[in-house]
Amino acid sequence: MTITSSWGEWWAREEINGTEVEDHVSLWYLGVAGWGIRSPETAIYIDPYFSTERDREYVARMSPVPMEPAWVDECDAVFCTHDHRDHFWPPSFGPLLEDGASVHAPAECYENFDVSEIEAEKRTVVEPGDSVEVGDLTIHVRGGYDPDANGTVTYVIEHETGRVFHGGDNRPCEAFEEIGEEFDIDIGMLSYGTNARKLNDEGEVVTRKLYNDPDEIVEATNALGIDRLVPEHWRRWRSIHADPGALEKAAATFEYPHVIEGIEVGDRLRLDRPGVVPPTRLSR
Repeated sequence: MTITSSWGEWWAREEINGTEVEDHVSLWYLGVAGWGIRSPETAIYIDPYFSTERDREYVARMSPVPMEPAWVDECDAVFCTHDHRDHFWPPSFGPLLEDGASVHAPAECYENFDVSEIEAEKRTVVEPGDSVEVGDLTIHVRGGYDPDANGTVTYVIEHETGRVFHGGDNRPCEAFEEIGEEFDIDIGMLSYGTNARKLNDEGEVVTRKLYNDPDEIVEATNALGIDRLVPEHWRRWRSIHADPGALEKAAATFEYPHVIEGIEVGDRLRLDRPGVVPPTRLSR
């Protein structure tokens, strides 16, 4: 498949490849639920999705594609949360594997998609309870609940400077309580979206619930004990409606989160301190 960056090469060159990471962990938002994460020794990607192709009639990607995966200077591993195309799509992230990176995903991802582009020795099946060492990062695989997926996991990325939770499209569940007891989570990404609308064959508008609504995302945040909440996915499809401003109101009387980090594609977070860093060129 052909992947074309919406921004040309400047973002990959100046941001995800060019930013110095000397003593901390940086996280770049790629759009949808995708992240590039770099520590002083390691680079991993979680749910990377660079495609603009539509696999369902009623969705169209709104967010830009900030880079082409072939431009990445370093990738040690790719981690995927579940068997949906916008989270696991080998034709999209395939170039990330060219320097030897492996793919870690639930078994259903390999069973439900054509994975011929991934060499057999690079495919690793993960399930809740696993832990994977990649350089100076430890990625803990834990459970979740996504009623729309056949197989789903969540990840806790641990570094000596803190811990990041990536929830994929999972919603509140008992596993979140267990994760919150096991880990002190600094940053947590959760999908927010609520409803998708489409016309059925009879011309009627059909509404389908997707992702966490405001109450669910706050419930999940408190079960996990997330200090800095990062809502994602909430305006990445044209047909999904959500108001991120509603999250502050919904969370007002709860202990967590302490901060809601509102991000756009290309923005960067640092694990060791709050604050959104916009792309270099835009911040000049």
